[in-house]
Amino acid sequence: MRGDPSDRAPEALLGFGVVNLDKPPGPAAHQVAGWVRDLTGQDRAAHAGTLDPKVTGCLPTLLGDATRMAQVFDDSRKEYIAVLELHGPAPADTESVVAEFESEIYQKPPRKSAVARRLRTRTIHDLDVLEVRDRQALLRVTCESGTYVRKLCHDIGLALGTGAHMGDLRRRATGSFDDTTLAAMHDLHDAVVEWRERGEKGPLREVVQPAERALAGIARVTVAPSAAEQIAEGAPVYAPGVLDAETTEQGTFVACYTPDGAAVALGTLVGDPTADAGAVVELERVLV
Repeated sequence: MRGDPSDRAPEALLGFGVVNLDKPPGPAAHQVAGWVRDLTGQDRAAHAGTLDPKVTGCLPTLLGDATRMAQVFDDSRKEYIAVLELHGPAPADTESVVAEFESEIYQKPPRKSAVARRLRTRTIHDLDVLEVRDRQALLRVTCESGTYVRKLCHDIGLALGTGAHMGDLRRRATGSFDDTTLAAMHDLHDAVVEWRERGEKGPLREVVQPAERALAGIARVTVAPSAAEQIAEGAPVYAPGVLDAETTEQGTFVACYTPDGAAVALGTLVGDPTADAGAVVELERVLV
């Protein structure tokens, strides 16, 4: 087992860590993840949601065994700052028209997308006009995962009657990660060099966080160390091995931890964690 996340050796941290990366303009998210994988010496790295080459900002990237938990980002909210490039002067009612898109909307993925082009709904949780200047509007968008902001900007332009397209786009947040703790690629590079060549661990710990950070907000089930060893072999989580649980609602997606805070598995609550016997968690991903 990996032990206390706050006290992991650099090798263990890189093998089960997450970098809240500030994606630069130019490369695609997949290419950035490949650079992070090679730089950190891991076999795998997985980013938390595709960003087009020109888009910048929050791109949490999982390292090593942590890539097994990439599914936790599938339903995470995203927040963006977007420049709406209007094809004519901004109408007087721009803010009120934009506000009408703060709801459940219909979208069809663009032709150049990794998913089937079927009409689907996505929820825009918050949509604010921060500033309007000439033929530009600065928008803050908080939305459901899988929302195409470029398509949203196009539709807003149609509703305004001017036409519009998306200009610059920056992602401010993905789930519990935001732009207050971003690390640039050169920060990661320098931290790895400091550790490998000089034995300095501090910079690496500032840039690479324990992968458990990605599980913030997911209900926790704490299991005994002996149960964790059985989980590592693929056994379900049984009631006698459960020490504590934040929820008893069956069907809840949960993360299982050892008492020292190390994540060992993800799964679905299928039984009563306070019972004396029976399966409690049906495993979906074993992380150790």
